[in-house]
Parts: sequence; structure tokens; C-alpha cells
Amino acid sequence: MLAMKTLQGAAWLVSARMVGRVIDFMTLLVLARALSPADFGLVAVAMTLIFVVEVVSELPLTQVLVRLDNIRKSHLDTAFTLAVLRILLFAFIIGSAAWPFAAVYDDDRLMPLLVALAVGPISRGLYSPGMVKFFRDINFWRGFVTEMSGKICGTALAILFVYLGAGYWAIAINGIASATLATAASYVLAPYRPAFSLKEWPEFANFISWFTVAQFVGALNWQFDRMLMGRFVSRTSLGQYTMANDLAVLPTQTFVAPAMTSVYAALSSVNSDRERLRNAYLKASRFTMMLAAPLCLGISLTSDLIINSLLDTKWVESAAYLEWLALTIVLVPYTQPLQSLVLAVSRADIIFWMNFINLCFNVTLISLGLYFGSIFGVIAARGAMSLIMFAASVAVARSLAGISVKSQFRSLREVAAACVVMTVAVMILRSYLSAINISVYIELVLTSVAGALVYGSVLHILGVRIIQVVEGIVRVKLPEVKG
Repeated sequence: MLAMKTLQGAAWLVSARMVGRVIDFMTLLVLARALSPADFGLVAVAMTLIFVVEVVSELPLTQVLVRLDNIRKSHLDTAFTLAVLRILLFAFIIGSAAWPFAAVYDDDRLMPLLVALAVGPISRGLYSPGMVKFFRDINFWRGFVTEMSGKICGTALAILFVYLGAGYWAIAINGIASATLATAASYVLAPYRPAFSLKEWPEFANFISWFTVAQFVGALNWQFDRMLMGRFVSRTSLGQYTMANDLAVLPTQTFVAPAMTSVYAALSSVNSDRERLRNAYLKASRFTMMLAAPLCLGISLTSDLIINSLLDTKWVESAAYLEWLALTIVLVPYTQPLQSLVLAVSRADIIFWMNFINLCFNVTLISLGLYFGSIFGVIAARGAMSLIMFAASVAVARSLAGISVKSQFRSLREVAAACVVMTVAVMILRSYLSAINISVYIELVLTSVAGALVYGSVLHILGVRIIQVVEGIVRVKLPEVKG
């Protein structure tokens, strides 16, 4: 019963992210046809600063509350107070940095755009802390409703404004409206009377110290390529790269990231049982790769079809970027359960050191890649970083939970075999379809369906049943929620 409840909770999270991504994707297609790559490039430059400052100032309030056995009103008040302090810091930094940032990139449009874009993170920061009680009870339908209400309204306003001639401001309006309306909905579904208090600060202190530093380094990792390219490549080229990157990360953001909340809850509940912790982690990492790896490979193999069928000719340059960016993402999902494992055993310092190592390599490799190979050099650097961080994740899991390298690779062998067979099958099919000159829409559908069937069939032949893998992840005893 409890395992089924956990599975249902994960299903709500994944469903919310999937539907949200579908809405985002449809919005992206509409805006991409109405706006130019240069418009997307301008917003991408502004979002580098917004993203870095937002992540740096982010506090692990939900993670701390989820770990508590008894959540009191004083805990919620402390979380709300810390959130308000964080928002004030965020607003001050963005307000102070807007003009210098615009001057560095020599674009006066960035200053008002930065101020407007800051409204989104400020609204998200005021999300009702009362929602955490439902998260602790593995009850995520309220989160689904809040996210969907914000997404739908944000999309409607963005489309309205783009056809009213708002230009790149329509992209900003989408983010602002989505965050603001989702936060408003959270107070309707999880009523909370705001009160200021730091009574429970000791419960948050240890997590926040390491987590904040780790978030800062992680934010630089994620945005360093765009920050650097924003200074040295054209807005149009950056827009093409940004579009390709947004499409490439869809599998991890849609399927893997939302499921990590349930994985974290599951790992936290067995952190005192080393054997169960190892088994749960292996199953979680296997499942993330089982979902995301074939999708990343499929996007890479059909990148030209995706761009040609969904966008118009002004985005054709993105196809080549997408082909290789999707490949750099293949191994990334394996590193995501590691963060849940690290937090579950209260070792947030490891996240910092992982991100710090990543940053050191990132700065060096991406700078060299941009200098010697322009955008394709940056993509090659990201591929190298993906391999390095995969190896680091394997090593950390071995050190932290005693999971041998051999057992980690063994858990992935069926997924790897299925991906190889699928790749060969799709390449053969594409060579045949290209010879008969059919519509790109039909070719994309046929290729996608064939790839999925081959992948699923190979897994089945090798004895892998996805439902059994999912049940293995959630078949853990979760702590009882009190209060």
C-alpha cells in the first residue's frame, strides 16, 4: 500500500512535469515561429544572470522540511522568513547588477529586461510553505494543479503579447505569469498565514551552509557556456544554440528531475540500512538511464527532422547543434540520483565538491573549446565534462554507499545494449526512408515509433520489465508523517 502511494506520488510529479513540458514546448514553437533567433539570444543572455543569482540565493527549505518527522507551524514560519530574506537579497543583487551587466554586454535592452525577469523568481520564492506537508505525505496532486494553472495562464498571455507585437517581451511575460499564478494557486490549495520567525533556524543551518555554496558553483556550471558565448558570439548564434540546448535537455527535465523528489524521500527512509540504500540507489540510477538515455539518443539521431518539422528555416542551424548536444546529455541522468543519495545521508558537502570539480574543468574546457572551435568546440567540451562527471559519480557512490564500480556498470548493461541496437536500427531505417523521399513529418513519426519499439523489445528480450524496476524503487518503508 505504501509502495503504491509512493508510485502514485512519483506519477503525479512526472505527469506534472510532462504536461508542463508539453505546454512549454508548444509555447516555444509558437514563439520560435513569431520571433527571431536574436530575440531568443537576448533573453538567453539576460537569463544567465537571473539563473545564477536565483540558484545562488536558493535555500533548500523543502528538502529540510521533508526530512523532519514532525512539521510544526514554527518550522513553516522559519522557512517563510528565510524565503523572504532570500528574495530581498535576490532583488538587491539583480537591481544592483542590471546596469553593469548591460554595459558589459553592450546592450541597453538588458537592464529593463533583467528587472522584469526578476519578478518570476521573486514570485516563486513566496510559494506557500504549507505545500510541504502534502509532499511529506507523498501527495503531489496539489503541486500538479498549481504548476498547470501557472503554465496555462503564462502560455496564453505570452501568445497574446507576441501577436500584439511585444517581441522578446513575450518570452519574459511567459515566465513572470507562470510563476506568479502558480504561487497564488499554492495559497488556495495549501492555506498558510505568513508569520516571521527564526525559531527553528538550527534545523536549517547545516543544510543551508553547504547547499548554498554548492548551488553557487552549480549555477556557474550550468550557465558558464552561455555567459561566455554571450560575450563572444552573435545574439543570433546564441539563440540557435539556446534553442538546441532547450530541446536536448527535455528528457532529463521532463522525466528524471521530477522523479528525484520521490527518490530522495525513498533514500532518506532507508539511509540507516546500508544494503537497502545500495539497492535503492542502483535501481533509481538504472531507471533514470532507462528513461532518458534512449530519448537523448533519439533526439540526436533525428535532430534534423525535429527542427525541420517543428520550426521554420530560420532555425536550421540549430539542427547540427542539437545532434551533438543531445549526445552530451546521455550520461547526465546517471548523476542525478547521486544528489538524492548525498542529501539522504546528510552529506551536502559532497555536492559542493562535485560542483567545484565540475566548474574547474568547465571553465578550462569550455574556454578552450570556444577559442579553438567556436560553438562546436563548446559542445565538445560539454561532452568531455559529461564523461568526467559520470566517472566522478561512480566513484562517489562507491565511496559513500559502498556500491562497487562493477555493480554500477552491471546495472546498466541491458540499457546500454538496448540503446546500441536501437541506434543501429534507427540509422538503417533513416537511410532507407531518405531514399524514398517522404515527408519529414512522416519520417519523424516512423523513426520515433520504430526506435521505441526496438528499444522496448530488446529490454523485454533481456528480461527487463519497466514496471518491476519502478516497483523496486518504491518498495521501501517511508517515514510516517506527523503533525
